[in-house]
Amino acid sequence: MMESSKLLELSDLCVDFKQKDDYRHVVKNVSYTLYRGKTLGIVGESGSGKSVSSLALMGLLPKTARVTGKALLSDKSDPSDKSDKRVDLLSLSEDELRHYRGNHIAMIFQEPMTSLNPVHKCGAQVVEMLQQHEKVSTKEARERVIELFKEVLLPRPEKIFDSYPHEISGGQKQRVMIAMALVCNPSILIADEPTTALDVTVQKTIIELLRDLQQKHNLAIIFISHDLGVIAQIADEVAVMYKGEIVEHGEAQQILHNPQHPYTKGLLACRPPLDSRPERLPTVKDFLEQATGIKQHESSDLSNSQSPEHSSTPLLRVRDWNVRFPLKKTLFGKVKQELKAVDNVSFDIYRGETLGLVGESGCGKTTLGRSLLQLIEHSSGTVEYNGKPLDKLSSAELRHLRTKMQIVFQDPYSSLNPRITVGEAIAEPLRNHRMYSNEKERRETVEQLLEEVGLDRSVFNRYPHEFSGGQRQRICIARALILKPELVICDESVSALDVSVQAQVLNLLNDLKRKYGYTYLFITHDLSVVKFFSDRIMVMEKGRMVELADADELYSNPQQEYTKRLIGAIPRV
Repeated sequence: MMESSKLLELSDLCVDFKQKDDYRHVVKNVSYTLYRGKTLGIVGESGSGKSVSSLALMGLLPKTARVTGKALLSDKSDPSDKSDKRVDLLSLSEDELRHYRGNHIAMIFQEPMTSLNPVHKCGAQVVEMLQQHEKVSTKEARERVIELFKEVLLPRPEKIFDSYPHEISGGQKQRVMIAMALVCNPSILIADEPTTALDVTVQKTIIELLRDLQQKHNLAIIFISHDLGVIAQIADEVAVMYKGEIVEHGEAQQILHNPQHPYTKGLLACRPPLDSRPERLPTVKDFLEQATGIKQHESSDLSNSQSPEHSSTPLLRVRDWNVRFPLKKTLFGKVKQELKAVDNVSFDIYRGETLGLVGESGCGKTTLGRSLLQLIEHSSGTVEYNGKPLDKLSSAELRHLRTKMQIVFQDPYSSLNPRITVGEAIAEPLRNHRMYSNEKERRETVEQLLEEVGLDRSVFNRYPHEFSGGQRQRICIARALILKPELVICDESVSALDVSVQAQVLNLLNDLKRKYGYTYLFITHDLSVVKFFSDRIMVMEKGRMVELADADELYSNPQQEYTKRLIGAIPRV
């Protein structure tokens, strides 16, 4: 690498957060060099310090944070300029930093829905960013932003300029965020988990877009992710972070194909494989224990072992199922236009099997799952549970049947009431359905289930905010299983989790299925996860079922072009 191509030199970055009278170390001695036109991938699980180290560069950490180290930024717009104009970002005041944020270094945040202001139009938010840094008229700013919207491949840029965030899709919101980051022509772009919440197809297009923009503008990119499969698509160099430190750093190909640190090996191994069906997914913990000499469990392959059999009798039979939402009504309430969220879908789920339901956001997966449980009203069609038509049941009969059908929601944060302890949250369904004669028996049942989902009995009296995302999802699973249901609908229940925590939760769900014979409807947009976890896979597009087949058969021989596109978008190392 030419010395002149250095853009940022970070050395010995340490970040501490104040806790009462002491400081907690969250980033320790992080050092790396960023080059013009290159991408550094920073990978690690939640809490490893990835985002905090980058927020420190931008000066966006709270006042209670203590930041030390050096971050020398080349303060020049002309790469051929040989003079060494460098400024230490970590030593600048807030007013001085404001000049460099946006102009020299910009950031795309993880969640576009919360990063964009819901009460302002998309275009106005990008114009505001531009006018903060440059003296341009409103008309000129509008023209430049619309041109930038075209550059980030937003459809109908003029319309999106005048749209509110809730009126556009997740992928389009992320493109607006990219446009906002690029509007002042920075030389460094920090992308903090920009594809985590997106479908694999949208994820692929966002990565391709970032690569194209990098080549066009000669950008240096810091790409933060917990998924080495995504990092493999874009990074030239990879830094692996664990507990606030960089444990491995080198060229992407070397890290991905010949990892040295057990943590890196674990991150690579716990991604669901595409060419085999292991009985259990390895986890990062397995590799760290192996490195320290602690015995780990052996992983076997389902191709040589017998998978759990499911019955030939349908537990759930769905026929001609439709869910429609009114979009426009006349003055007198007559529906003029409607959205077909679920369009004439028919399928069976057999007792003891896992049916995977896959498709992009907005295809109707979640609406289908919730309408089957009668949480959303359907328009037409029939659903039978054990031969009983659900829509013909009285409210009392349906209430009783709810003990047999449960759902695990996508977001463990909003699924739990922050004001009650996890023990009370799990015991609540037992009280509602008057199961067990006293509180002592209910508590004993809850504590036993907590142990089964890999948590300690002592967590009964703790609150949701005291747990990590993976632990919270285990609590949500315990709450769904406390009534001993027969059918469990998992609605994107591992989508927001780190790959290692995801592996732990998938192993847990499989273990519980083998032990108790649960039947799962597993909703996800990730085909690698659904292939590992499911017996059969159903693919939905725009409310309709386009394909239904055995998991291995569907992956190896997809019949529909849409399915082929989904499979082709899976990030591979």
